[in-house]
Amino acid sequence: MMHICELCNGLSALSEYCKVCGYELSDMGKVSDYFDDYSAYMEIDELKLENGISNDYVQHMCTHFFYCQRCQHEEIKFIKE
Repeated sequence: MMHICELCNGLSALSEYCKVCGYELSDMGKVSDYFDDYSAYMEIDELKLENGISNDYVQHMCTHFFYCQRCQHEEIKFIKE
């Protein structure tokens, strides 16, 4: 069975709100896309084995970076694949 992230593939949207100010958070994509200049082009499962986040590979989770445009608060959310 192939696991995919519905957010990464545009199959769904997630409305999350800032814990600090209540403004809607922007999904900035996978956390691994921010590791270095080439990480966005690497195999997702390979990155999961090296990213330092425990069990995201085994539990089929995609780690997303969310950002608040109003207060600059940052949050990491785990999205089930």
